[in-house]
Amino acid sequence: MSKADEIYRATCADILENGFSDEGLQVRPRWADGTPAHTIKRFGVVNRYDLREEFPIMTLRRTYWKSAVDELLWIWQKKSNRIADLPSHIWDEWANADGTIGKAYGYQLGRKHQYPEGEFDQVDRVLYDLKHNPASRRILTNLYNFDDLHEMSLYPCAYSMTFNVTGNVLNGILNQRSQDMLTANNWNVCQYAVLLHMLAQVSGLQAGELVHVIADCHIYDRHIPAVKAMLERKGYPAPTFKMNGSVTDFYAFTREDFQVENYQYHPFDFEIPKAI
Repeated sequence: MSKADEIYRATCADILENGFSDEGLQVRPRWADGTPAHTIKRFGVVNRYDLREEFPIMTLRRTYWKSAVDELLWIWQKKSNRIADLPSHIWDEWANADGTIGKAYGYQLGRKHQYPEGEFDQVDRVLYDLKHNPASRRILTNLYNFDDLHEMSLYPCAYSMTFNVTGNVLNGILNQRSQDMLTANNWNVCQYAVLLHMLAQVSGLQAGELVHVIADCHIYDRHIPAVKAMLERKGYPAPTFKMNGSVTDFYAFTREDFQVENYQYHPFDFEIPKAI
């Protein structure tokens, strides 16, 4: 069983056994039939993944990690908010009439800011500091721009990354205000594990620990049977992650530069309803 499986099982079991149900409370999300989408949750979950040990992909069911990489590149490389720039259709439900998701995610990373060293957007500032100021405790990104929230189709869930260099090791903290454990948890973990590998390689560093901090960590009511079924499974060993070692420019990476070899996973026969 992969360590990602172990962490996922422990988190979900804790939610189901000790979580708080918001049944009876007014909630924003709705199912497709208009019914309120309630959850059972735990507050302040912290999970740690050491990328030097293994790639943190779960095997209890398949994670479509290539699509996760596509979304990562859409946000962090293209800095786009246009759904036409994303190969998958995961953002279609939140698209505005202009074909964008508003001033969210990639739009925020691509905004320019003035610094003493010059003008940078958030991604380029991280790349600059990793090379020139690796001892800095100020290497971070933030998507939660209060001035623009009213123009976002969805407030950012995974909203900030804090990077820290220790010796030649790049560590990162992913802060997330809300996490749907069935549909999004391992998707996000894989994305930001790949991001750490990318940033480390182009900065002459080694990817170290990804710390995932989740404020509202929840399982939707209609997802509970699927989660319980997954917890009964015994996972497989983690696959081997490989990245094109010749890439030295962050913006030169493509989805084909990443491979996961010998990825075994359990079939997943449940249809997952989406809360919007």
